[in-house]
Amino acid sequence: MSMQLFSTFENNMFLEIAISNLEKIGIKKENIYAVPLDNREESRKIFDTLHRSDGISLIDIAMPLATAFAVITSSIGFELKWGPIYWGLIGAIGGFIIGLLIRLFIVLMSNKKQQRLKGKQSEVILIVECDETKGEAVEKILWEHFALGLAKVKS
Repeated sequence: MSMQLFSTFENNMFLEIAISNLEKIGIKKENIYAVPLDNREESRKIFDTLHRSDGISLIDIAMPLATAFAVITSSIGFELKWGPIYWGLIGAIGGFIIGLLIRLFIVLMSNKKQQRLKGKQSEVILIVECDETKGEAVEKILWEHFALGLAKVKS
């Protein structure tokens, strides 16, 4: 009875050593498939759309700052000419804009950091077909050579 082992590796020398060790225990070259994954080429979008969201909120800092600034400026507004309502609205808008700018700065800096990491080599999927008797040895070799993940399928 045969089985397939699927594993992921970073594209480095440990993958090559693992493949040569698999060949040493009797796995034929025809039964070892290495498929490199492509790197992402498009940059992430800052603003969400109706159909796509990345889970990053741009107003999570802006709303608390708007509230804090509104409270502070409305209490000061009792002594100013325009009154507390106008000054509260001015403070809310100002706090919201400041919070939004802080969050945009943070998101743009993290995107630049991810673009620097974009040059990192992508992972490689390694598929090994073997008999069930060699399955444990193949699994041990893959884990010893720093496989990122492993799955077994018996057929």
